[in-house]
Amino acid sequence: MTVSIGEPVPDFSASATGDNTITLSQLRGRQVVIYFYPKASTPGCTTEGGDFRDHKADFDDANTLVIGVSRDGIRAQENFKAKQGFNFELISDKDEAVCGLFDVIKLKKLYGKEHLGIERSTFLIDSEGRLAREWRKVKVKGHVEEVLEAARELHAQS
Repeated sequence: MTVSIGEPVPDFSASATGDNTITLSQLRGRQVVIYFYPKASTPGCTTEGGDFRDHKADFDDANTLVIGVSRDGIRAQENFKAKQGFNFELISDKDEAVCGLFDVIKLKKLYGKEHLGIERSTFLIDSEGRLAREWRKVKVKGHVEEVLEAARELHAQS
């Protein structure tokens, strides 16, 4: 089962940085951006996370919480967050439960070899827990600004 635009996102709980457990249903009343990235501390993922970090105040103004997700372990996520000064939590999804819910595990090619990995994707959930927008096969440049604009528009409608 995967999420669909306009439908409620099934509840989930996942381990996150800061010794937190993030439960989606506990975030109701705020919009939520969940962005999936392939691997902590790699160039594209660092740039994308930095863009979200640098726009945190803008997302806050749009009543939107940002959460990053990858299959990295919690220690790798903690190190990534600390080194980059991220001002939002990162979920460690080693069992791919959250990835599976959003259908972001795809067959990828790297140096001619195929493997399963996270397809860079972002999801905007409205304050009532419904999927409002999705971006798949994300290119990092300009992406965060596009997500922010969608979050602002959605917030203005509520």
